[in-house]
Amino acid sequence: MRIALVTDAWHPQVNGVVRTWSRVIEECEPLGHEFLVIAPRDFRTMPLPTYPEIRIAVAPGAGLRRRLAEFRPQAVHIATEGPLGLAARRFCVRRGWPFTTSYHTKFPEYLAARLPVPLNWGYRAIRWFHRRSSGVLVATRSIRRELEAQGFANIVDWSRGVDTALFRPDGPRAWEGGEPLFLYVGRVAVEKNIEAFLALDLPGKKAVVGDGPQLAELKRNHPDAIFPGAKFGEELAAWYRSASVFVFPSRTDTFGLVLLEALASGVAVAAYPVPGPLDVIGADGPGVLDEDLGQAALAALEVDAARCRTHAMRFSWAACARQFLDNLAPIATKG
Repeated sequence: MRIALVTDAWHPQVNGVVRTWSRVIEECEPLGHEFLVIAPRDFRTMPLPTYPEIRIAVAPGAGLRRRLAEFRPQAVHIATEGPLGLAARRFCVRRGWPFTTSYHTKFPEYLAARLPVPLNWGYRAIRWFHRRSSGVLVATRSIRRELEAQGFANIVDWSRGVDTALFRPDGPRAWEGGEPLFLYVGRVAVEKNIEAFLALDLPGKKAVVGDGPQLAELKRNHPDAIFPGAKFGEELAAWYRSASVFVFPSRTDTFGLVLLEALASGVAVAAYPVPGPLDVIGADGPGVLDEDLGQAALAALEVDAARCRTHAMRFSWAACARQFLDNLAPIATKG
C-alpha cells in the first residue's frame, strides 16, 4: 500500500511523535508498504512562536497538493494539527478522500501553558480538525475518555512499543555516583513541568537528559542537577541504566514513550496519576503514582527492577504498526 504520512513533527526534531512514526515506518516497510512522508523539511519554514527550536512549514498548500497528486496514495494519515496537517485536511476534504488522524499532543493544554488561551477554545479547534477523520488514533484509554467527553467521535485505540534490545538493564552506565539518581528524559519545555521535579527534596542527585527552550533557565535555577544534554541510542540507554528512579512530572502527555524506555531498562517510574502514567503503569504496575511526586519518587526506590522489565515487554512496535495499518482508510480508485 502507498501511504502518505503528513506530519508537522519530523527529523531533526526530537520528541515522541517523531520516534513513534520512525518506528512505525521501520516496521511497515518490510511488509511491502511504501511511505511518502510530507514534513516541514520539504517547505519554506519559520520558527514556531514560543518554541524557536521547532520550525513549521509556511504556506505549504501548493507543494503539498503536488506531492500528494504525484504519489497517488492509497491511504492518507495526518499525524499533527499544524500547518501541514491543516493543508492536508483541506486537500483530502475537497478531493473526497478519506483520511485518518492521530492525537499525539494535548494541544489545548500546551497552548494554555504558553499563551492566555482558554482550554475550551483549543478543544473546539482540534475537535473541528479531527471531525472529518475516519479514525482518530489515540495512545491510551484515558485520552480516549477525555476526548469522548469533549465530543470527539471515531476514536481508535493505538498503543506504543519499546526497543527492549536497546533499553535493557545490563550494559554500561553513564553515571556511577554511589547515591540515588533520579532521572528525567525528554524535551525540556515548560509544559513538561520539569521544575516540579527539580524542586523536590530528594536524596542523591537529579539528572535531566534532553534539550529544549527551558534548558538554560533550569540550569540557572538548579546548579546542583546534572544536565548532560540530549542523548541517543546507547548513550541514552546508559543514562536510563544509571537511574534509581525515573521521574515523569508531565501532566499533559498523551502517552510518554520514555516511561516504557525506563521500565525496559529495569527502572521504576514515579509520576502523577494522570493520563499516560495511569495507562502505562496502572494502579498495580511497576511504579508509584501520587499527587505528591516526592513521595512517589521515594517509594519507587523499593520497586523490583525485574518487575519493571517484565511489564515493558508487553509493548511492541510490531503490534503498534499492525494497529496503524488495520485502521487506515483506503482511498477508492477509479475504474
